[in-house]
Amino acid sequence: MSWEIRFSNSRRLPYFYDPVTQQSTWEIPEGHTDESIRSLPGAQYLDPANAPGATEKPDKVRASHLLIKHAGSRRPSSWKEANITRSREDAIEQLKKFEHQLKQDPAKDNFASLASVHSDCSSARAGGDLGFFQRGQMQKPFEDAAFGLKVGELSSIVDTDSGVHLIYRTA
Repeated sequence: MSWEIRFSNSRRLPYFYDPVTQQSTWEIPEGHTDESIRSLPGAQYLDPANAPGATEKPDKVRASHLLIKHAGSRRPSSWKEANITRSREDAIEQLKKFEHQLKQDPAKDNFASLASVHSDCSSARAGGDLGFFQRGQMQKPFEDAAFGLKVGELSSIVDTDSGVHLIYRTA
């Protein structure tokens, strides 16, 4: 038999697989020793540090945001204002005040309170909560910032085509 080592995504463990017979097992195959399995294809999966996803960033995150749109935004209107005329600089100044408040008290509830009143996104109804999202679902600067945060961490100001944001990673 020509065994190889593969990785189970469901159990997050390595297993042994024979591509000829399509047999798989969690146990060391008969005729192999601890030493001989180290020479099998896929032996790197025996080291937990080499398991898929061990050092990768998460494939999805959950975040809330507080969006301030400006006249140059992709859609300069919101649930609060039919026609947003503020400048980008004014939007950033407004967001800096919220950022200062949140640095004093970065609690999730405090973020949600500010977002529910001041965010130009319809997610304001949910305290700015965007739910879970994967890479490729958000504008690149927003995605990079959200995936770069630790849970419970607040971003600095993030500029996208939609406007300027503060992002709070929740999961």
